[in-house]
Amino acid sequence: MGFNNWNAFGCDVNAALIKETADIFVSSGLKDAGYQYVNIDDCWSARERGADGRLVPDPVKFPDGIKGVADYIHAKGLKLGIYGDAGTKTCAGYPGSLGHEEVDAQTWADWGVDYLKYDNCNNQSDGSQADYVRRYTAMRAAIDATGRSMVYSICEWGTSQPWLWAEGIGDLWRTTGDISDSWSSIRSIIRQNAPLAPYAGPGHWNDPDMLEVGNGGMSATEYRSHMSMWAMMAAPLIIGTDLRQASAQTLSILGNREVIAIDQDRLGVQASVVSDSGGLMVLDKPLAGGDRAIALYNSTDSLAVVSVAAGDTGLARAGAYRLRDVWTGDTLQARSTISAGVPAHGTVVYRVRPLRDPSATAPAVAVGAELGTVVPGPAGGGTLTTTVTNRGAGAIHDLDVSTKVPAGWTATPTEIVTSAATGGGGAVVGGHRRERLATDATLETTWAIGVPADTPAGRYPITVTAAYRWGPRHRAATTSSEIVAVVVNAPADGRRHLSTLSPVTSVNATGPVELDQSNGGPLENDGSLITVGGAVHTRGLGTTAASEITYYLGGRCSKLVTDAGIDDTAGAGDTATFSVYADDTLAATSGSVATGQAAKTLTADLTGAAWLRLVTTSGSAAAVRTDWANPVLTCGGVPDDSPVLPQSQTLFSFESGTDGFTIANPGDGGTVAQSPLFHTDGAAGLKVATPAGGNWFGRALSAPLDLTGKTMLKFDVQAGDIGTVGEIAIQVGDAMSWCQGGFWAWTNPHSSRTITERFDQISCPAGVTLDPSAIRAVWVFLNSGGEVYIDNLRAE
Repeated sequence: MGFNNWNAFGCDVNAALIKETADIFVSSGLKDAGYQYVNIDDCWSARERGADGRLVPDPVKFPDGIKGVADYIHAKGLKLGIYGDAGTKTCAGYPGSLGHEEVDAQTWADWGVDYLKYDNCNNQSDGSQADYVRRYTAMRAAIDATGRSMVYSICEWGTSQPWLWAEGIGDLWRTTGDISDSWSSIRSIIRQNAPLAPYAGPGHWNDPDMLEVGNGGMSATEYRSHMSMWAMMAAPLIIGTDLRQASAQTLSILGNREVIAIDQDRLGVQASVVSDSGGLMVLDKPLAGGDRAIALYNSTDSLAVVSVAAGDTGLARAGAYRLRDVWTGDTLQARSTISAGVPAHGTVVYRVRPLRDPSATAPAVAVGAELGTVVPGPAGGGTLTTTVTNRGAGAIHDLDVSTKVPAGWTATPTEIVTSAATGGGGAVVGGHRRERLATDATLETTWAIGVPADTPAGRYPITVTAAYRWGPRHRAATTSSEIVAVVVNAPADGRRHLSTLSPVTSVNATGPVELDQSNGGPLENDGSLITVGGAVHTRGLGTTAASEITYYLGGRCSKLVTDAGIDDTAGAGDTATFSVYADDTLAATSGSVATGQAAKTLTADLTGAAWLRLVTTSGSAAAVRTDWANPVLTCGGVPDDSPVLPQSQTLFSFESGTDGFTIANPGDGGTVAQSPLFHTDGAAGLKVATPAGGNWFGRALSAPLDLTGKTMLKFDVQAGDIGTVGEIAIQVGDAMSWCQGGFWAWTNPHSSRTITERFDQISCPAGVTLDPSAIRAVWVFLNSGGEVYIDNLRAE
């Protein structure tokens, strides 16, 4: 348990930040809760080793060296971590430890380092598992030779399946790629790490990466799920937010003692997956003393009732069970089924034990609801179906179900029992009553939901509450769940890439529908740029047949034009059919297409259609990777020559040569040349021979570049045999101040992707303001140690 600066600060690390974080560990109570390691990530050292071959701390960032920081940390009863790399250079281009293991381990030991995160960039590997074992074992031996105890964190992103070999070498090992502050990242990592329970245990832990709690990209519900599932998976809890500005809510999530106790339980068992279906997962973790932690996890976008029979877990047989909710503090009882209404992206965690006498404990009552997409207006609305299930030992009585909808909305029950009352800005409507509900019985009710015609698209909460009495004393209790109503509006006027619009529903044979990349497999963002018949596309939808994607048009759109074809990564001989439906009318179809064929252009007339459906069907025995390339939707009667939104401004496309690209650090090596082998704009791109440690490639501009109104920079990259890191930097103002984001995106060998850097992610030196109208140079970083291809450096 501890802290690492990377998720919140990237390369912007210094002694003051590390010391201030240690201070907060003590003052906030995080130290008492168990957090003890304060870890420094990449960019802490000078760019070159010292004359004696040792690593040198950056004298500006760490004026008293790393040892001075270590002494400060140790004086507070905490421990210090450092970052290294099992390659020639770190991911950010600082000296790596490959071939320097002994001297670096001894240097860190001399400084008083207690923890090493050991990364995998610029690794010079042949890709074999044997090479990974060799490189990481070399640092293990070097640490042992120092005689100093250090936690050894292997960070090779799960590439060589370290859970199969790293026990006895590392204390923990990364099982996935880098985490990001988004729900899609959390969901993907859970899916990868949860099945690896058999490989974790005391002294050898699966590491799904550091915590993002508090960084602002997710909701409180999502952050609680993040913390809950890391605890269930017995994962390291390494804080990755700026604790100097952390809110009370963030500190309460990170400091929840009951959740931490599950994570740090002395048995050291990672929870096993009891069930996993339709985005709903149940995990079971044995705890010291005989209790078990049961997590009910809902990765879907809607409220769901998640349940598990006690007999399907490791719980001993009993007449009833005590459920302690570690987030709310509520104590409930259930007879034989553990169940809860779990909000979208939410997780309920119970600490469970057998209960001899349930009569004095409130019953577990699960409230669920379903509501389809809501269209505003008199002809729209939707039907809300609610369920209340009694899981307690003994009946509940005088059950009354009510709903609270947003202000201006209506909820009409099938049978009105009590009149509507107003409160809290919305309408509370009671409508369904049952005198008695037995154990494991369910009351299902329906409501007609009305939504004003001028309601903007968005997500709106509806609360469903069950009020009832329980036990021999007929005590009053309530259970509530929140369902999110998704309101859709028709698209605005204009021509736009379909991948910029949110679908209402999507069904895919394998994994999610991917935006602007192919569907690579079961996880999010695991594809490459869409490639059909050798042509590469930066916009589109990557699917796997059979698939179906639905959009709401509201009768406002006239045409969809798209290229359709099987991705070049599909199997030889695969076939599929692409169909576009306007409501239930077939508006365009490709007929059967095969792997390797050029994409077919489809034009669909959507005039008057309320709904658009994109359907792919497989003509092969297996699922087939199918691409909708460059789909452009026209709405509002705009001319066909209107610009496609979002508008993109090409800065360099390498059609006439190298566009003046050069090398920022000539001493580090590298070359550039025009090449037709990879291009996403025009007929040529740029072939870049990168040095082992990487370099910046780009050019200074003869006149300032005005990108006012643009919000991001992008370029497309195709990696060679080794893979590459990609990053963007700019220079601004007359002083040519260097600004970069510090977010190093990895592209796997022989894969392609778009590297994106938003202006609001880019950091400039102190006193320098990023002025988009005064950009003086543009650079991209590549570091494969081999050939890499790039194209279409652009602003959007």
